[in-house]
Amino acid sequence: MELSSPFTLSRTFSFSSSLTPIALQIQIFPKTPPPQLLPFRISAVAIDPPQEELPKNSPQRLLQELAERKRPYRRTPRTPPRNLILTRPLDNKRLANRLLNSPQLSLKSFPLLSSCLPFTQLNYGDRAWMEQHLLEVKQALGYPLEPSHTLGDDNNPARELDTLLYLAFQHESSQRNKVRHVRYGHSRLFFLGQYVLELAFAEFFLQRYPRESPASMRERVFGLIGKRNMPKWIKASSLHNLLFPYDDMDKLVRKEREATVKSVFWALFGAIYLCFGMPEVYRVLFEVFGMDPDAEECQPKLRRQLEDIDHVSAEFEGNISWQDMVAYKPPADALFAHPRLFRACVPPGMHRFRGNVWDYDCKPQIMRVLGYPLKLTDRSPEITKARNIELDLGLQLCFLHPSKYKFDHPRFCYERLEYLGQKIQDLVMAERLLMKHLDAPGLWLQNKHRRFLMNKFCGRYLRYKNLHHFIVYSEEVQDAYQRSYRLKYPVNTAVQQALHGLSYTVYGKPDVRRLMFEVFDFEQIQPEPM
Repeated sequence: MELSSPFTLSRTFSFSSSLTPIALQIQIFPKTPPPQLLPFRISAVAIDPPQEELPKNSPQRLLQELAERKRPYRRTPRTPPRNLILTRPLDNKRLANRLLNSPQLSLKSFPLLSSCLPFTQLNYGDRAWMEQHLLEVKQALGYPLEPSHTLGDDNNPARELDTLLYLAFQHESSQRNKVRHVRYGHSRLFFLGQYVLELAFAEFFLQRYPRESPASMRERVFGLIGKRNMPKWIKASSLHNLLFPYDDMDKLVRKEREATVKSVFWALFGAIYLCFGMPEVYRVLFEVFGMDPDAEECQPKLRRQLEDIDHVSAEFEGNISWQDMVAYKPPADALFAHPRLFRACVPPGMHRFRGNVWDYDCKPQIMRVLGYPLKLTDRSPEITKARNIELDLGLQLCFLHPSKYKFDHPRFCYERLEYLGQKIQDLVMAERLLMKHLDAPGLWLQNKHRRFLMNKFCGRYLRYKNLHHFIVYSEEVQDAYQRSYRLKYPVNTAVQQALHGLSYTVYGKPDVRRLMFEVFDFEQIQPEPM
């Protein structure tokens, strides 16, 4: 019920004079009435009297609440995610133009490098950023300031340095990262760079500390390139102004600072690896960023070390520096693709196992499955014979469980080869996925990479070939594993990775690809769990 009554206020003055019979009545209206005198409306609303609340234990109240709960909940329709909305397919003409003009198909001799280029040509905004900031990046990294397309001929991968450096600095918070081809290019470099750094430090520390366990080396790597230490290296190279042009990096929240620095740091080394290879990665790490492997913050924790009574090769007597890693070139008649790395992983004392029972019973079956030895053209048959002998010792080391000889001879187990094999198989799988999926973002590749190389799958590949029966355990561990067979699964994974490490040191990266994708078939479709 509503009652309303509009009314108007006015001022009226009346008076009479005794001198004249005329009576005056004056009514004055203000020119601009104040706000409180303007016409207004009075409304009255009648409200029903409040009902008495029912007691908590009343059955009527319980029935009323139950009826309210049974009411169907009206869900507001949500728009489907952007990745589920079907877009109109390109017609044949537009699709052909996109493929023919794509920079990813311009380099036939460097398939990995071309797969990391943007899938479309750079536009005006990209060129403007490169003209404004690229000289600063090159000067900080020690590269010539001339445009990269003037460096060498078409067969020189360094010609794409400018494009890859531009993509490396377009992190998620940058303005240019909103463009799709820039965002995808940065994420793909970010995906590749993390495995390049892991392999670079694994090779360096395996040769620098030939008696150390992989656990200590992992702590050294984390002390150097952990996400908490990356901002320090970016600031030491004077590149922090490009990442945070409007903020002070030291005053930012740690999560915001570390995420941005980590993506740029990994993408930068992915670009350097594609253009110049692994020696340039060492130069930038230790010369430009100034990393010190002997610094106090990257030293491993003090732990009980087993006494190593076995000798090492003479070339490891002094600490190997990063300059030795850059300048080292294997001789023409070397037995292996990476001879010094093989010596760092396979101790010379392994020759005492030549001619044992495992060498005659198990080794021929393993070599038949793996396709060893490979046929190589050597100058003399003595080189081929020496390589095959060392390969036999490395295979026996790959199948030696730490429980057998580690407490007496700490390096007579597969741990160092496993550490190297894990890093090389990560890099090989990353390169495979990049070349296979040209238009996929880095996050999607990361998830696919993780699914292929899960530990349970790596051990399963070894068991499919029935190679897990040849692992040598101690008697106590063998009895424990027979009672619970699942305890062997991590061991199967370790042996699988050790085989990859051995193939990398003896025959190089092509043999790792052969083992992963031809022998063990790492890309096989895994059955769904029931």
